[in-house]
Amino acid sequence: MSENETPYELLGGEVAVQKLVDRFYDLMDEKKEVDILRKMHAKSLRVSREKLFLFLSGWLGGPDLYVEKYGHPMLRRRHLPFAIGELERDQWMLCMNQALDEQAEEPLRKQLSDALTSVANHMQNQ
Repeated sequence: MSENETPYELLGGEVAVQKLVDRFYDLMDEKKEVDILRKMHAKSLRVSREKLFLFLSGWLGGPDLYVEKYGHPMLRRRHLPFAIGELERDQWMLCMNQALDEQAEEPLRKQLSDALTSVANHMQNQ
């Protein structure tokens, strides 16, 4: 792993980030054990997929697509309308960790999982 490579590049760039996002939301639709999390989302996950892809692109060190389209992410503020506790956080991480397990190699997988866990903890408001 080169010092100069971003997680975005190490993961595989735009195509890989889209694949990660798609797998994450596919798992949310497939796994019965994340039903509470799934019910927090719209029937169609199209907009959620787009926004997570745009956000992760910049967050991982690639193009800052979310900021260009929507401005500063203000993640916690944007998630305040939703009751997010440990259960919702854990369900979100269950899907994300499985998607990462299927796509990212160590040590990148652990680095991303740890960083996303920190973000998910910050989203808790219950």
